[in-house]
Amino acid sequence: MARYKQIDTSPRFIAVDLDRQLHPGTFEHALNYLIDHQLDLSGFDSRYKNDLTGASAYPPAMLLKVVLFAYSRGIVSSRDIERACKDHVTFIALSGDSAPHFTTFADFVSTLGDQIKPLFKDVLLICDRMGLIGREMFAIDGVKLPSNASKAKSGTRADFLRQADKMEAAAQAMLARHRENDALPVEPDLAAKEARQRDRLTREAAQMRQWLTEHPEERKGAKGKVVKSNRTDNDSAKMATSKGVIQGYTGVAAVDARHQIIVEAQAHGTGSEQALLMPVVDATAPLCTPDTLITADAGYHSDANLKALAAQDRPALIADNQMRKRDERFKDQAKYKAQPDPLYDKAHPKKTAGHYRPKDFDYDPKAGTCVCPAGKSLYQNGSNCNHNGHLAVKFQGALRDCGPCTQRNQCLRKPDTTPARQVSFFHGKGVGTAPNYSELMKRAIDSERGRALYGGRFATVEPVFGNLRYNKGLDRFTLRGQKKVDTQWKLFCLVHNIEKLAHHGYAQ
Repeated sequence: MARYKQIDTSPRFIAVDLDRQLHPGTFEHALNYLIDHQLDLSGFDSRYKNDLTGASAYPPAMLLKVVLFAYSRGIVSSRDIERACKDHVTFIALSGDSAPHFTTFADFVSTLGDQIKPLFKDVLLICDRMGLIGREMFAIDGVKLPSNASKAKSGTRADFLRQADKMEAAAQAMLARHRENDALPVEPDLAAKEARQRDRLTREAAQMRQWLTEHPEERKGAKGKVVKSNRTDNDSAKMATSKGVIQGYTGVAAVDARHQIIVEAQAHGTGSEQALLMPVVDATAPLCTPDTLITADAGYHSDANLKALAAQDRPALIADNQMRKRDERFKDQAKYKAQPDPLYDKAHPKKTAGHYRPKDFDYDPKAGTCVCPAGKSLYQNGSNCNHNGHLAVKFQGALRDCGPCTQRNQCLRKPDTTPARQVSFFHGKGVGTAPNYSELMKRAIDSERGRALYGGRFATVEPVFGNLRYNKGLDRFTLRGQKKVDTQWKLFCLVHNIEKLAHHGYAQ
């Protein structure tokens, strides 16, 4: 029988050189070198007032190394980070075997808002010096993630007032019932349970009224419309996703096409992507050249955004929600779509047209003829009619044809009072009308060059979100408040950029 050496994995004291645990070419080695030799952390000095008195503080460089390495391994909890600093040799090497308390990590991350932007910019400058930013195309997209907020505590002020009234009424009813039962033999456990429930209702109603006092105005959206507030985290918002409605934030990123470097990262408590495009575009302006192309999907398409991009003379390709229907390459896309899930499909069923529409008529623009579904020819009664700035050719059916037609109910909305059918076919805008930026964008994105350029957007930005969400385990934000969530989002994006530096041989 073969004999093998015994392998002992029990704990022991071993002399270890901590610096040698950070192997060249790894993320942790690049992170350690970057923070120690390349980043300016003097801005952290203002956080401490212990020059002459007070205990010594943990170096911000060490805390930043540990937090970023933890995020790269999908560890977000401060308690888990503390535990890793005691058990994991790489964490021990980065922290210098100091193992700070979990509250130190929690306070460091939650108060990092003012210092994270300069750090993010410094890392971008290093990426630029190494030639990792090409500036040919910046692809903008966002991901909606749940936050540390209760979806059940969302509503308008009227909703909260109604809930508080119901809670107080329920508590009063329970109190009255309890007084009636004082003379009766009531089981002690049942009475105590009812008293706890009454106290809970009273306490929650008081908390709700206190929140209403502290927030006297309704929360407004980007367009001035009243949106639901949240008593747990009022900066977050309800958002519709493919998996249902969540209470959270939208993390937006602008990604360079050359090596997928994130050049801008922002987190906002709104599900309206249209309102998020221009803030990101403006933030990337220092990195853009006159030829830098901005691309985004249909969620960011709006006339206001296209007009703002045109005013800045920025090359852009922003898709609209009908782009794929116009592209013959996607004519068979319907057969690849999954069947709708009845648990999540909240959409109303599509309504079929009850009457004949212009597409049901056989119109020949070259010959200038039009034939109705019944096979009758219509006569042209206008070739350049202006409808709200759009030019159209108008046709009308003859009374001798429309009067006895058996398809009047399908053709006319009011067959009893309308003598004949009229139909219009549009063919462009009139002279002197304001430019339609959506139409201009459609022409640009439907061109052969536009389709080729826009096709690179998906391969640029989607792998970045795949890395952050699945490789790094970012499935939710753990902090509250827009500023703190924005900090956490930038930290994860910072991890992604440092990984790119490590993969390209940084500091080997």
